[in-house]
Parts: sequence; structure tokens; C-alpha cells
Amino acid sequence: MGATLKRPDEIHEVLALACARNELLILETPYLRFESSFVALDPDELQVAATMSREDATFGLRSAELKIRFPMGLGFMEGQVKLLGLGLSDGRRTLRLALPRQLQEKDLRAEYRVERVGRVTVTYSTARGDLLLASLVDLSTRGARIHAQQDLATTMLHEGAMLTLSIPLAEDIRIEARGEIRHMGARAIGLEFVPRLDEPLQTALSRWVFKRQEEDRERLALRRDTSLAGGRRASGETQGILLVGGDPGLEAALREVLQPVQPLHRIAFSAQALKEALAAAPPLAIFHVAGTGLDERRRLKALVELATGRTPVLLLGTQVDGAALFELSGEWKAASAMLWNPARGPFLLRLCQGIIRRSTRGGDAPLAPQES
Repeated sequence: MGATLKRPDEIHEVLALACARNELLILETPYLRFESSFVALDPDELQVAATMSREDATFGLRSAELKIRFPMGLGFMEGQVKLLGLGLSDGRRTLRLALPRQLQEKDLRAEYRVERVGRVTVTYSTARGDLLLASLVDLSTRGARIHAQQDLATTMLHEGAMLTLSIPLAEDIRIEARGEIRHMGARAIGLEFVPRLDEPLQTALSRWVFKRQEEDRERLALRRDTSLAGGRRASGETQGILLVGGDPGLEAALREVLQPVQPLHRIAFSAQALKEALAAAPPLAIFHVAGTGLDERRRLKALVELATGRTPVLLLGTQVDGAALFELSGEWKAASAMLWNPARGPFLLRLCQGIIRRSTRGGDAPLAPQES
């Protein structure tokens, strides 16, 4: 864990550097995450690329716990921000964010080893001038592990020896460095970059590691979702997500979207039916909001109050005003809200996954993946 930047001039300097690089950026709420990038910095706000629709930004990022995370140096910076609205910069759609009051520097990634490196052939040479080939096994910002194409017993290599490395990692990242052998196996060699990589290469590699770490978090989250869903089906727990209200058409559409990870069960707008359904401990209750008039609000509020505290609640609106729907979600302490149309099925799936993860794992689990 690194330092915490609180001085406005220090925060502004870090953000200005990230903007100058058009640095990669992760926007994250308790339920969703999006990949974005820095665009522009003003005295009172930050603009980042809008990589999602207007609706997804409005409902997905309006959270008191919205954070930004981005690579910087050997680690990454993280800070809490607030969505101010949509903007435009040099013809690009942007999100306008309030400047964070503090940035937390985290250096855990300096030790993070990326294992999913793909097929990368490493060329290395010894002090005797031998030119040899190996496969890249894993990589961090401080070193690498390689698998030699020949038994190391036939070489003169030993711990502490220096190798000259050439690692063609990506089109824009080629590591030409010296590595000190830290440990050896029959064919495995663990290396530390000595001296450390120069600044331009370090920055590029740091960004590459950051992206792979984020991808690993997503992959782990999806694997857990699939495993949990399979376990529920095997044990006979098939109710899954609860849909309160709606009609058979909406039920069919939502079931098609959610079925890969969660079954769906629909009940009518009835206090008794809801009480019985909640007894089965559904992981999420989706309340269909078809109107926001006074009568509809009263009826819905009474039912939502029965569910809150026992399971997370998502308000799903059809043919209603988005601002009114969002207002209701805050008033009724719902986990989130969104306007439904079939094209937004992938977003709904991500949102439901994120809400369920948050509620079942205390909020510390990896978040729902970015829509491709």
C-alpha cells in the first residue's frame, strides 16, 4: 500500500500526466465496471471517454461509491469520484467527473505476475555469448519466468548469473533488458530485471500488466458465477432471481438474458406471494415498474419494503421516465435501477451479476465484466 495524495496540486499533477498519455482508466461501482481512458482535465472536473451508452452511464455510474483506477508508475492510483454528466471534448463523447479529493497509491501490482502471456518466444544470451531460446511463462514489472528449450544442467548457468533478454511482448512493447537469475529448475529460470527497466518501457509494461490484472479479475468472477449457478442447479435450488410483476413476455425476455447464470421465477404483485418467495432466499428481486403515478408508487413501495433487508432489489422500468425511476431507487434504497429494452440485455446481465456478487461476498469480489 502506498501513499495517499490529498493536496489538490498533487492530485491535479497526477491527473494531468494521465491525460497527457491518454491513459487507460477503469470506472468502477459496487456492481459494474467499465474500461475508459483519460481525455481532458479542467480546473474543476475530469473528462474521460464515454465507452457506454447514455442510459448505461446515467444508471450504471450514478453511485456514491464510483471510483476510478488507473496505472501509474509501478502501481496504480485509485480514487472516489462523482459523475457530473455527459460532455464533449474535441468531438469525442465524454463523461464529466468531479475531481477526486484524494488518490490512494497502491503498489501491489509491482509483485503481480501475469500468467496468461500467450505464446512469446524469448531470446536470451549468457556471459559466454551463447544465444538460446525459451518460452515466456509469466511476467511482472520487476521480472519474468522463462522455460528453456534445453535442460539447464548442460549449461553453466547458476543463481546470480546475468542474462541478456529480448522479449517481444506486443507490437508496441519489446523488452530488451538484463536479468539476474533468482532461482532455477530443470528448465525454469526466474529472473529479476537488473537494472530496472527505463521509464518509457516501464510505463508501457505497467499499463500492460494493469490490463491483464483487470482481465484476470473478470475471468475469476465469471468462473465463480458459473460454478455457483451449477451448484445451485445440482442441489435443486432452481428458483434463482425473483421477478415481481411483469407479464409472460417480459418474463421470457429476461429469462433468455439471465438463464446462463441464474434461473428466473415470476410472481404477481401480491404481498403474500412475495413473502412466500422471499422464504426461499432469492439472490435478487427485480421489481417491474410500469408506471410512476401515486397509486403505482404506493403499491410498489409497500412490496419493495418487504423485500429490502432480505434480498437486493433492482427496479426495472418500462415506458417510464428514467429520472423518476432513479429517484424511486434512491428513495426506496434499491440496489440499482434501469430502463429495460431488449437491446440492453447484456447490461442487465452484468448489473445483476454485480449486485449478487456484492450481496453474497460482502462487496470485495471482482465486479461484472465490461460489455464487449
